[in-house]
Amino acid sequence: MTITISSLSVPMIDGVISLMDQGDPFIRARTASDYWAYATLFSSTCPVAFVDGVLAGAVTAFRSQDDPSGVYVQDVMVHPDHRRQGVATALLDSVVVQARTWGCTRLWLTSEPGNRAADASWRARVWTNLPGDQEVDGVEVKSNFKGPGKDRAVYELLI
Repeated sequence: MTITISSLSVPMIDGVISLMDQGDPFIRARTASDYWAYATLFSSTCPVAFVDGVLAGAVTAFRSQDDPSGVYVQDVMVHPDHRRQGVATALLDSVVVQARTWGCTRLWLTSEPGNRAADASWRARVWTNLPGDQEVDGVEVKSNFKGPGKDRAVYELLI
């Protein structure tokens, strides 16, 4: 098995949308226009993974304009047929390498409180669940973090 990491490019958009659709309800694919912007403006932190030439995973991440020491990881998706094969690790390692070249000191992301698989995955990768104002099933959650009624668990990886 060979994992190849590439930056998101316009010809990959349809495949990435189909991949992200498989993450519903926790990941919702954006529009083709959104992915066009990611591919043309943020490709260095939007890696795509291929396993033996087959699209296996993708990450969308962006350097913060308000706090340039951090990179926000918006979505991480690995095709169910390729989970537990190191695809997510390879994708996130790619984001870390880019973040370090910019002098960033952390990656961070949010997850829906009910996504127990995500919580287990982030903790296994040594991300810290940051303190919130409530706890849901053992996960610290910040109320209204992404707007009214959009509570989120927030995780951080210091790099």
